[in-house]
Amino acid sequence: MIHLRPADYTRQPWKNGKGMTTELLHLRDPAGATLFRLSRASVVEDGPFSLFPGIERNLTVLTGPGFRLTGPGLNLRCDPLVPVAFPGDVAVAASETNGQQSDDFNVMTAGRLPLPQVSVVRDGGLDGAGPLALYALGPCRVDGEPVAPGELVLTDGPASLTGDGPVIAVRYSGV
Repeated sequence: MIHLRPADYTRQPWKNGKGMTTELLHLRDPAGATLFRLSRASVVEDGPFSLFPGIERNLTVLTGPGFRLTGPGLNLRCDPLVPVAFPGDVAVAASETNGQQSDDFNVMTAGRLPLPQVSVVRDGGLDGAGPLALYALGPCRVDGEPVAPGELVLTDGPASLTGDGPVIAVRYSGV
């Protein structure tokens, strides 16, 4: 099990220059291309999202009222704690922010890899095999180890969750 804390994360500007991202984890292939990336960001106004050709995206609003994502063939309501998936190579824009900040958790996966399974979970067991990323939204324990809000645990296979806070669970493969 690998336990990452906010001091382990990096901050960087968005590709479109309209905000900042806190990168929690970024796995790349030998040529430097993104395979799998977990990050946090804030949407504070209506406007375009950055394009990421060849990347599949998943976004979960953590705090705030949420917003709408629209683009060619896409119209998604991004409500708190409801994961939504969309292609990174489609020009999408946020609307209906009403000037209110929404913080979100982002999963980016290379399009050639299997899509990750993203869910918001509470107490109980997570079955399954393969890599699992658990991002704590409140205090909890993962396999008995205390995890504070904003911390990320990487493990492999099943995991046991206990505590007050929900967790975003991301089961991924092919990395």
